[in-house]
Amino acid sequence: MTFEEKTLSEETIYKGKIIDLKRQEVTVKSGTSWREIIVHSGGAVVIAVTGPRKIAMIRQFRKPAEKVMFEVPAGKIDPGEEPVDAAIRELKEETGFTASSVRYLTRFYPTVGYSREVLYLYLMEGLTPGDTDFDENEAIDMEEWSIDDLHEMVMRGEIDDAKTIIAIEYANILVK
Repeated sequence: MTFEEKTLSEETIYKGKIIDLKRQEVTVKSGTSWREIIVHSGGAVVIAVTGPRKIAMIRQFRKPAEKVMFEVPAGKIDPGEEPVDAAIRELKEETGFTASSVRYLTRFYPTVGYSREVLYLYLMEGLTPGDTDFDENEAIDMEEWSIDDLHEMVMRGEIDDAKTIIAIEYANILVK
């Protein structure tokens, strides 16, 4: 039987703009231990269908990875915001598109070992182009890519962003 840890105490170690860091004392099979947990408001991830078997992809520099990452559009859910509203907002901000069809697909934990972050994945179709609305500190390039080419890139290990890998594989199955 799987042992479920119980929280005995919790303190906030760091309170930031994007994340908080909590330290918890928890029960474990052999007594007690400590956990450090990142608290994040979550994010919305978008499969933006731009044409037959094509989706929007973005490139942006990501400081934690120290490189330009190749990703599907995505972003943080603001406090009090519904995930679907964040997805619609992020699509517009990062690509300029608005969608006539928005479909929830799934949710997942990208780093369950130390973070409470949950990502919500949406399929958006019937796109209408418009102007982007980047955050003041964002520099993003948007490109349209064949899902077949993206799937092959995933299989060759050329895409290393987890949410993007998940989105591409969903797109490979769902998008005609």
